[in-house]
Amino acid sequence: MTATDAQTEEPGGRTRLVKGPGMLLVWLYGVMSVGAVSRSIVQISTEFEHAPLAYSLSAVAAVVYVFITYTLVRGGERARRAALVCCAAELAGVLVVGTWTLLDPAAFPDATVWSDFGYGYVFIPVLLPVTGILWLRRSRGTRTA
Repeated sequence: MTATDAQTEEPGGRTRLVKGPGMLLVWLYGVMSVGAVSRSIVQISTEFEHAPLAYSLSAVAAVVYVFITYTLVRGGERARRAALVCCAAELAGVLVVGTWTLLDPAAFPDATVWSDFGYGYVFIPVLLPVTGILWLRRSRGTRTA
């Protein structure tokens, strides 16, 4: 499959990133968005004083997931590049928070989305950005934005 097979051209000249495997990626990011947003809203509104760091990091993860979902759906070369940067930042966040939760569990009295590399989410938080980066690099258009 070539880069042009991985995307389709829309009438406004914007390339679509949600064809084929990209559609599954959008769906997974959408599910993670809903899960992370819901979790962080409940945690912050009911128990923030219990684990402010963990709950704040869950909110950051939620914002990252929502932004990546939006950019994937939006399409276009600029959105693809923004999603690629966010996937790399997400991966860095998962690796940092995952390592931190293992080295200093006392700092996290409650789990975050990225705790233990996403253990509570079946490791999807560590696998999703890697998959996203691979897909976004593969779907790079030949057009310039």
